Amino acid sequence: MMKWLRENRYAAVLLTLVRFYVGWEWLTAGWHKINGGKAFDAAGFVQGAIAKPVLDSKSHEAVYPHFVAFLKHVALPNVKLFNVIVPWGELLVGAGLLLGALTTTAVLFGLLMNFMYMFAGTVSTNPWLILLGFIIVAAGANAGKFGVDHYILPYLHERLKKHDRRVPKLHTKGRLHS
Repeated sequence: MMKWLRENRYAAVLLTLVRFYVGWEWLTAGWHKINGGKAFDAAGFVQGAIAKPVLDSKSHEAVYPHFVAFLKHVALPNVKLFNVIVPWGELLVGAGLLLGALTTTAVLFGLLMNFMYMFAGTVSTNPWLILLGFIIVAAGANAGKFGVDHYILPYLHERLKKHDRRVPKLHTKGRLHS
């Protein structure tokens, strides 16, 4: 199954459709935040997630206390930065997926945001986008075969190979090769 997902041309076509759907969802979410009637402000969302964290149904203790601490001590004091990062991050993830440009990197950032929203208690479309995102990650480069990745990944691989040759190699005893 993994070989088919990572190497098959028909799989690449299906992955392109999945990529377009997930990319469109991210692009439109970011676009609406950037071009909405009023400026995007994450403060209310962050304050709500702090005030009403996800609780264990039996003990009524926070399920993600470290995430709540992150929101309280990092996100809320820096909410102006998050007001820029969130909508532009969503827009760029969407653009990367729609174009098939750095596809796995784009979807990994999308997954990160999906999990952050879920840790805050927002379900919405996040589980669906996470499932589709993991399929794209599992497919690797084949997910971007019909996109910009077809052109830029070979270039990046070649550049990284050249860079790797310049790094001195160590002998098994820890000495540098000449």
